[in-house]
Amino acid sequence: MAVASPVSERSTVAALLLLTFATGLADAISILVLGHVFVANMTGNVIFLGFWLAPRTSIDLTAVVVALPTFVCTTIVSGRLARHFDRRTRAWISTVLAAEIVLLVALSVLSGAGVLHYHDNSKLIMIGMLAVTFGLQHSSARQFGIQELSTTVLTSTIVSLGLDSHLAGGTGEREKLRFSVVLTMCAGALVGATMSRFVVAPVFAVTAAVVATSLLIFRYGPKAGSS
Repeated sequence: MAVASPVSERSTVAALLLLTFATGLADAISILVLGHVFVANMTGNVIFLGFWLAPRTSIDLTAVVVALPTFVCTTIVSGRLARHFDRRTRAWISTVLAAEIVLLVALSVLSGAGVLHYHDNSKLIMIGMLAVTFGLQHSSARQFGIQELSTTVLTSTIVSLGLDSHLAGGTGEREKLRFSVVLTMCAGALVGATMSRFVVAPVFAVTAAVVATSLLIFRYGPKAGSS
């Protein structure tokens, strides 16, 4: 189901680009620190699952087994939540993003305090919490109906870049937005990967701050239809 954004198109794009940046931050940590698992992009996890099913492979699938079902279950809850709020879109997206912030801040505190560790089984709790966070985000963002801004998946955006380009005989429509989405996620991954060389817990705090900025835009940005 598609929902109307509570803020102007420009504000909506800005808010969703921030969430796309947050995705890059989180997946950088999940891949480089927590093991071979994606917490936002489930396509990669399905591929890892296929590797595991092949004979004589030694891939540890524990993290994927946590992330994939958790993500799917979260999307079910997210759909229920959206229907519960019905047309109260601002309250709905505010609730979703607030839940994300709580989870990310909790991760930052728990990992920073040493309660959760990156290299033992407690990392599975971190993976589960991140899968909930980005399951909420993806299933909510896609309901705004902007194909390029699901905030977690880039394949269709990259396909559209080529398919609709002037080189392919297309109009190049929405090209600037599509490049912005790709570069934003890449930038998030770059920042996350760079920070992970020195610290990890603060990356969760930075991600929470990015999501909080998006929340403020959805909460207090100019209403849809305003100039």
